[in-house]
Amino acid sequence: MEMTALLGAGILLLLAAPLYSRELRFQPRALRVRRGTHEVDPEAGCGPRDGGFALEALSNNTHKRVFNDLSGSVSLSWIGDSTGVILVLTTFQIPLVIMSFGQSKLYRSEDYGKTFTDITDLINNTFIRTEFGMAIGPDNSGKVILTGDRSGPYHTGRIFRSSDFAKNFVLTDLPFHPSTQIIYNPQNSNLLLALSIEGSLWVSKTFGEKWKEIHKDVCLAKWGSGLTIFFTTFLNGSCKADLGLLELKRTKDFGKTFKTIGSKIYSFGLGGRFLFASVMTEKGNTRRIHVSLDQGESWNMAQLPSVGHEQFYSILAANDDMVFMHVDEPGDTGYGTIYTSDDQGIIYSKSLERHLYTTTGGDTDFTNVTSLRGVYITSVLSEDNSIQSVITFDQGGEWMHLRKPENAKCDSTAKNKEKCSLHIHASYSISQKLNVPMAPLSEPNAVGIIIAHGSVGDAISIINPDVYISDDGGYTWTRMLEGPHHYAILDSGGIIVAVEQTDRPINVIKFSTDEGQCWHNYVFSKEPITFTGLASEPGAKSMNVSIWGFRESFLSRQWISYTIDFNDLLNRDCEEKDYTKWLAHSSNPSNPADGCILGYKEEYLRLRKSSACQNGRDYVVTKQPSVCACTLDDFLCDFGYYRPENHSECVEQPELKGHDLEFCLYGKQERLKTKGYRKIPGDKCVGGENPNREETDLKKKCTSNYLNSSQMSSSSSSLPVILAVIGLMLTTVVAGVVVIKKYVCGGRFLVHRYSVLQQHAEANGLEGVDIAAASKTGYHDDSDEDLLE
Repeated sequence: MEMTALLGAGILLLLAAPLYSRELRFQPRALRVRRGTHEVDPEAGCGPRDGGFALEALSNNTHKRVFNDLSGSVSLSWIGDSTGVILVLTTFQIPLVIMSFGQSKLYRSEDYGKTFTDITDLINNTFIRTEFGMAIGPDNSGKVILTGDRSGPYHTGRIFRSSDFAKNFVLTDLPFHPSTQIIYNPQNSNLLLALSIEGSLWVSKTFGEKWKEIHKDVCLAKWGSGLTIFFTTFLNGSCKADLGLLELKRTKDFGKTFKTIGSKIYSFGLGGRFLFASVMTEKGNTRRIHVSLDQGESWNMAQLPSVGHEQFYSILAANDDMVFMHVDEPGDTGYGTIYTSDDQGIIYSKSLERHLYTTTGGDTDFTNVTSLRGVYITSVLSEDNSIQSVITFDQGGEWMHLRKPENAKCDSTAKNKEKCSLHIHASYSISQKLNVPMAPLSEPNAVGIIIAHGSVGDAISIINPDVYISDDGGYTWTRMLEGPHHYAILDSGGIIVAVEQTDRPINVIKFSTDEGQCWHNYVFSKEPITFTGLASEPGAKSMNVSIWGFRESFLSRQWISYTIDFNDLLNRDCEEKDYTKWLAHSSNPSNPADGCILGYKEEYLRLRKSSACQNGRDYVVTKQPSVCACTLDDFLCDFGYYRPENHSECVEQPELKGHDLEFCLYGKQERLKTKGYRKIPGDKCVGGENPNREETDLKKKCTSNYLNSSQMSSSSSSLPVILAVIGLMLTTVVAGVVVIKKYVCGGRFLVHRYSVLQQHAEANGLEGVDIAAASKTGYHDDSDEDLLE
């Protein structure tokens, strides 16, 4: 497991800017409160628990390390899970007229950062690149690759390889110079991909010992499943010049053979079991998303609106069941629409309009809450350009404003001082230099916990935010800390630590053992330091946290870390009595359907707030799933149907009422017989409601010229098909068919065809599926390349 943090001086210091001064034009929607059955301790003061905390235990387990080297930034990487091994790279670089001068040092810890050993000599004092210098192998492979700076006039590179958790390194000179970080195969860490600065694609089957060039003129490359490699190539000089004319290729044998699986490609991406391609249309000024479920052998056109040159698509989240897709609005609006897919990634329903996603900075607040199934938080842009937060508890079925915390007051943005909402600061606030040091935080093994900066009003405020916590997956919130803080979750939620964000030197860390209800201060150093970052092992199982910063004089700067071990503070292991049952998504336990999400409910064992004990590294989230009977909440509105506002049932679109429904799906033209509902992808409900639905193959292919002729995809309308249909149907039926063929198979966008999802709609029910939120680091507004990832 890898986590890299840049802790350079000033990198995390954010300045406030007057960006959210506009008032709201509408009131937030009402929120259904579904808190769950997790105990909440009454306010009885914040005294120590279980006989009190011996803070001297922390003093005896606080470890200081001073790094006496010239450095401008510090990068950290954890090697493996629960190994305790950390690599720290310090770098200092001065750009000169012709070349740059740099120095870097490498340190290794085996005890979660309590002690470090200088291992710079293992890499021959080579300068390691700052931007992508450390590449850590997947899982607990122990693999590490350090990429050195350019060595000589021939554009060659050098790497240092380790297979034993950085105990030893082997120098390897490369026949090329990497332009990006070396990419591990997710299933086999010995298999590597790399792109050179000349645009050649290189592969290694021996963990970087030997390399082979397999293709020139490559723009982007990704590992598929197994040994499959996907990549795009240009024909006329450069990736930028050929944007929209690229070819998408595939090799399954490390470059011995290739197959071109797409042409007129703008970009491509992978998500779950889906392969996506953004393809230029025949007109050449718009593009459409195509999707493949068989590694590019066949394609279907996603039933999404096309986008122009100034717009983009973005996969916000994807798993094996479904996809969240953002489609940018025309013009420089800063927002778009979120659509959610069926289980084939082809048919999409509108989930959220006016979704904030800027074209200038490429920032979105879309956040996957990993601590509870089905929960996402994001931001919308109101008509007056103020920004508001919304949350979904049912995988994009319904979005609503976050409930106002009971212990917080509405700020000056609220028209009604008694009624307002919590608004979450995330990536956009950080990009705009507001005083928001961290994005929202949740961990899969800290069930229900979300920590985030926020403001309480009618919209996000420029006022310094406070820190809020939810212990039930976002249904209810409490103000946890006043003012901005850095925070981390330890011991699977048993401990939360925080450090105040301030322009003054600090020497105090705060910690809580009851999910943020009560806080204790610990002075970790007599001499304050300029704080730059809080670091803990990814996965939230560690009992250790490191505080990073520096002290400086007129001529020098010293980087310092303090690593605090909480093991002796909570000196007993949790027992059965320390846990309590908690039903997720629960509001009415007397209702048999209470807590049902995606057709099943989950009851967890959670640590009592009053129990001061260790979950430990072996702690595994315990939950008891149970299947629910199907209701209409387990179904989406089907193709040709929509749900009117404030209605629970799906009705036919007026212009299609009474007509047969035909559309392009799975590379074929289909006739659909439906009562207006289709089951949500991944829903596990059984029995109960079961609206009939039948797709009849009309034995006609839907052809497409968007990809090369060897591929099959959904398409623009086909004249023979239309003539055959006309010969079989009444005039009124033909009219309905023409409407659907024109707007769905023809690639044009019928606005009301994308019905708003119903209340409680779900799309993700698979266990152990990771859904990664999109990141547009390095985004350029003329490319989808960084979006389809």
